[in-house]
Amino acid sequence: MDLFSSLEVFSLETFLKLFLAALLSLIIGLERELKRKPVGLKTSIVIATFSCLLTIISIESAYIAKGSEHDNVNITMDPLRLAAQIVSGIGFLGAGVILKRGNDSISGLTTAAMIWGAGGIGIAVAAGFYIEAAVSVLIILIGIELVPPLLFKYGPKRLQMIEAIIKIIVTEKNSIASIVEDIKKVGVVIETLSISDQQEKGEPQKHELIMRTSFSQDKQTLFLYQTIGSIDYVEQVTIELIN
Repeated sequence: MDLFSSLEVFSLETFLKLFLAALLSLIIGLERELKRKPVGLKTSIVIATFSCLLTIISIESAYIAKGSEHDNVNITMDPLRLAAQIVSGIGFLGAGVILKRGNDSISGLTTAAMIWGAGGIGIAVAAGFYIEAAVSVLIILIGIELVPPLLFKYGPKRLQMIEAIIKIIVTEKNSIASIVEDIKKVGVVIETLSISDQQEKGEPQKHELIMRTSFSQDKQTLFLYQTIGSIDYVEQVTIELIN
C-alpha cells in the first residue's frame, strides 16, 4: 500500500475510533490516579490507543489483502498472524523495564507500554497504514505530554498532591503517636504506615516508621525534612519523592 492508498483508506471514522479509545482510557486512567494505583493516565492512553490502532490494521488488512491484484489467489489465513506474534514478543521486553521498589511503588509501566506501542507503529507502517500510525503517535504525545500536566494542575485536588515515602527513626516508643500527629499537622496526608523495631548490638532499641504520604505542591521537601527532623525523639529522616 502506498501513501496515496493510505490516504484513501484513512477516514474520519478511523480518527474518531483512535480519539475515542484515548478519551475513554483517560477516564480509566484518571480513576486509577485518584486511587494511587500503578496503571495511571499515561499508561492507559498508550495501551488503549495502540490497541485500537492494531485492531484497525487487522481488520483493514484482511480486506486489502482479499481485494489486491492477486485475485486468483485464495487467501485462507490472517495476513497479520505474524504481526500478532511480534506484539506478544515485544511484551516480554516491556516487562523488563517494570520495576518494583522497596517502598512498594511500581515504575516503568508507561515505558513498557511505549515499547509495546512502538512495535505497533512498526507493524502499522509495514502494513502501509502511514496516516493511522502518524495520528496515533500524535494522540499519544498529546495524551502523555499535555493532558496529565493540565489535570495535575487544574483537576481534582488529589491529583495535585505530591507522593513521597517518608522514613523516620524514632528513639522513644511512647512518642510515636504524637510524632505521627505532628506530621499530620504540617499538611502531610499519611496513606499507609508501617512500624518496625531496630536494635543494634550494644545500642538502645529504636523504631523505624515508613509512611506513604502525599502533600500539596506548595509544601517544599526541604521544609518538611527540617520540620520533621526537629520533632522530639526523631533521630533520622529520609524523604523519597515518588515520580
